[in-house]
Amino acid sequence: MSDINQLTEQAFELLKKLISIQSYSGEEDKTADVLSGVLKEYGFEPQRKVNNVWAFSGKIDPQKPTILLNSHHDTVKATSKWTKDPFTPTLKDAKLYGLGSNDAGGPLVSLLATFVFLSQKEQPYNLVFLASAEEETSGRNGVPIVLPELPNIDFAIVGEPTSMNLAIAERGLIVLDCVSHGQSGHAARNEGENALYKAMDDINWFRSYQFEKTSDVLGPVNMTITMIEAGSQHNVVPDECRFVVDVRPNEFYSNDEVVRLIREHVECEVNPRSANLNASGISADHPIIKRAELSGINMYGSMTMSDQVHMPFDSVKIGPGDTRRSHTADEYIELDEIRNGIKTYITLLDQWEVK
Repeated sequence: MSDINQLTEQAFELLKKLISIQSYSGEEDKTADVLSGVLKEYGFEPQRKVNNVWAFSGKIDPQKPTILLNSHHDTVKATSKWTKDPFTPTLKDAKLYGLGSNDAGGPLVSLLATFVFLSQKEQPYNLVFLASAEEETSGRNGVPIVLPELPNIDFAIVGEPTSMNLAIAERGLIVLDCVSHGQSGHAARNEGENALYKAMDDINWFRSYQFEKTSDVLGPVNMTITMIEAGSQHNVVPDECRFVVDVRPNEFYSNDEVVRLIREHVECEVNPRSANLNASGISADHPIIKRAELSGINMYGSMTMSDQVHMPFDSVKIGPGDTRRSHTADEYIELDEIRNGIKTYITLLDQWEVK
């Protein structure tokens, strides 16, 4: 039987190994190999689909609820601003530097250590560990292709660098490609119907409209015009104007509902690039809230997305590391953050009655 200290030291070594392997989104095959091997060494039977790796703590008991522990092993691409080799794990002043150390290697190895610890004794729930792929790009071969392979999930913890604060809600994302149509004509004679002017009316609506439901933790639905394009030459009235809207729903609206409401108010074509990155939120009455309060854990609403957007069941986001270090040059995580993360995860979950 492994104790917490032993599992923590093994988590450090695993994180070093993961850092040393390039695992850009869609290219995580080698880190998937490592994670499969580690799970086997711990006595589990890992399963794999593309570069997603998961395991069950034991035989699934249909009478028990099921908890999912999830984090991702892909990374963004290293920028030219790194002063260290991003693929060489470097330990200095109890900080481990390397690409993916903070986002989300630290949370990943902490959840794996937690999974191993909790699996050593009977728990009032089934437990699943999932190391997912393509989180950074919201790719097709990530969490969505794994969920059909799993039993019904009652609750999930998603490991991301939150300084071990508990994100009880998370914004979604919709990117809208909008097109306003007019009729071309000669600008000197003010002929035609100017598509740019029509777009300006709709853009003003996007800028000023307030959705009815405002979240206590996430605030209102945010809509921001981020790109615009119109016209072909100076003396021709444009017959088409294209613009892009970045929409960040709160937990009270599904993406489909937001798109429907927008289409009811604007004249332009509204074409969502994707509507599957939904916001999430958990009820204030959920037992995880009481558990977190008893443990002195701070709670907040997250403005950044994670694999929660793919989860149609109750979930929260929490993990060691600092979100402000994510996607930065010379990314690092403190070893004490991982130690504390493992202990906190175990405190939250050990012998926890989910329902």
